[in-house]
Amino acid sequence: MKFQFRIVAAMIVASIIATALLRGAEGPKTEVVQFASAKDPKDIASGFLAVPEKPGRYPGLIVVHEWWGLNDWVKEQTTKLASQGYVALAVDLYRGRVAADSAEAHELSRGLPSDRAILDLMGGIIYLAGRNDVDRGHVGTIGWAMGGGYAIQLAARVPRLSACVINYGVLPTDPNELQNIGAPILGNFGADDHGITPADVQAFQKTMENLQRRVDIKIYDGAGHGFENPSNPGYRPQAAEDAWNRTVTFLNKTLK
Repeated sequence: MKFQFRIVAAMIVASIIATALLRGAEGPKTEVVQFASAKDPKDIASGFLAVPEKPGRYPGLIVVHEWWGLNDWVKEQTTKLASQGYVALAVDLYRGRVAADSAEAHELSRGLPSDRAILDLMGGIIYLAGRNDVDRGHVGTIGWAMGGGYAIQLAARVPRLSACVINYGVLPTDPNELQNIGAPILGNFGADDHGITPADVQAFQKTMENLQRRVDIKIYDGAGHGFENPSNPGYRPQAAEDAWNRTVTFLNKTLK
């Protein structure tokens, strides 16, 4: 009987441990949320929200997608950022549309009103700032390609942002616009990017340094545009991993 009791007791303990491990592996909670665009409360935008599993108060992040739209890869990045301790909101700039191929992505990106996109992103900031689980004094933004360009435009429009990560996005050149940026900048770019060339990146870095802004730029040899996304032809896994590690380190320093 004692032997059987020990077996039963061991099984119960093992079950409790397994249940705890499963709960710990659930990860961030995700949902689709709606919020008002910054200019018009009747103009409703939406996004994919990922929140750390453990209750608490966390820094906020506005995530900006590539020209493909708010697809599974962007949702995956948003969830990964939440697992690092951020309330992350990927704003759907296309408002429900996702490109199936590069031709459609080109059409959607060309047709996106830039003013509306910025207002939607600003609306996302307001939404995050109104949440009880967000530290409204520590909100940043991150984007890739088209989204990287919008991320730095957002930083120029909202100087109180605490961090901006731009991954191979178009860089502003107007010193008056750059002057408005108060957030520290992390940039990840490809040496073989023919759209955003190393010369463009270096000129941007020099201007930001002359303005006494905090900027950390890395240009990856052998990498072109879109090197962080496995769905892109120019994907470079080693460079992508390094860029992700740089991003996590940077956000931990600037937002936490």
